[in-house]
Amino acid sequence: MKFRTWAILILVVVLAGVGAYGWWQTDLRWRPKTITKHQAEITKILEQAGWASPGLTKTRLYMVSFRTCPDCLRFKKEEFPGLHAAGVDTRVIEIARRDRNGIAKSTPVERSTVAELWIRHGTPKAWELMEQWEAVVPEAWTAPGIPPADGDMARGAVIEAGRKMTEDLRPLLKANGVAVSDPTGIRYPTLIWWNAKGEMRACACEQRETYRFVRKELGAD
Repeated sequence: MKFRTWAILILVVVLAGVGAYGWWQTDLRWRPKTITKHQAEITKILEQAGWASPGLTKTRLYMVSFRTCPDCLRFKKEEFPGLHAAGVDTRVIEIARRDRNGIAKSTPVERSTVAELWIRHGTPKAWELMEQWEAVVPEAWTAPGIPPADGDMARGAVIEAGRKMTEDLRPLLKANGVAVSDPTGIRYPTLIWWNAKGEMRACACEQRETYRFVRKELGAD
């Protein structure tokens, strides 16, 4: 009798563990985090960054990205149409990543375009430029009519400001449980928004499994 009782208890514990793991695997691990620390600092960093947006007014979603980021491009392609239809102002912050271990992480043309996007910050021309850039494969883009950033002190400072932005965001996001990357970086795309309750929310939305939470919280379901 004791053996049977213990066997039943062990089975219950195992099943509960399997159920909990399944819930974590399919739901909990993909949920965004609520930003409860450093809200003012994070908001200031985002608002001062060189974002491009379609100029919608219902609510705002900040997205930190770089031009050749495959997960960023997928999110834009699959989720932006629905978000825009729901009135969400998708504020994209493109950066030219810092070189790492002697390996270039951006190109001269990319740096020039990113600098121009930051300079056009928040204007219709910024969104227009970003769309033009993304309509062409990166290797074919020549940044027509855009001054080079390399060798230009002011535009070079803009590029550096973008890189510093990700480095400043990293510890603030990490303190709130948002997944980050290497010792100085964040993951891409990192998304930050406010839900209907007014809570600041964020995720490193590299996987499709995270998308449904973003859509729901921004009213785009």
